[in-house]
Amino acid sequence: MAKQFEKLETPHQDFIHQQHIFFTGSAARDGRVNLSPKGMDSLRILGPTRILWMNLTGSGNETAGHLRDIPRMTLMWCSFTTRPLILRTYGTARTYHTDDAEWSELAEHFPAHRSARQIFDLSIDMVQTSCGYAVPFMEYQSERDTMQKWVDAKSDTELRDYWVEKNTKTIDGMDTDVPTGS
Repeated sequence: MAKQFEKLETPHQDFIHQQHIFFTGSAARDGRVNLSPKGMDSLRILGPTRILWMNLTGSGNETAGHLRDIPRMTLMWCSFTTRPLILRTYGTARTYHTDDAEWSELAEHFPAHRSARQIFDLSIDMVQTSCGYAVPFMEYQSERDTMQKWVDAKSDTELRDYWVEKNTKTIDGMDTDVPTGS
């Protein structure tokens, strides 16, 4: 039942725009595979073979470390509403940090967020759809405000200190290159 495409077609892009959550997968040569749910207003489709994703501060930073080793990334969306569908994009990604020259131009695609620590730029080499028949129905209620409240309670220095403590290494000890201001 799976179908493969060379690029995001218009119905794929429409489907992505309707979803409130996406999942990212990455892995280095060694260590653990990472799979993370992502939300908020943090993803932009820039064309049929390009997606930007702004990564906000979190308790880990696996994707950045993995991409330093092997720049492959998978993004996945699944429908929890009427039409069953799973959509995956496969490709290679580049990491941009807040101190990179390209940051300002890429960040303009997103609402400003004080806890933005990276932007991942995915170059898609394959799109795959599958049925999603076993994905349960779920109802979207709203975005959580927990992240924003947490960020609002921190100074810029406290956010950078958190990055130093939690985001400079993956759980397997790989560097993430997140800027720490030091």
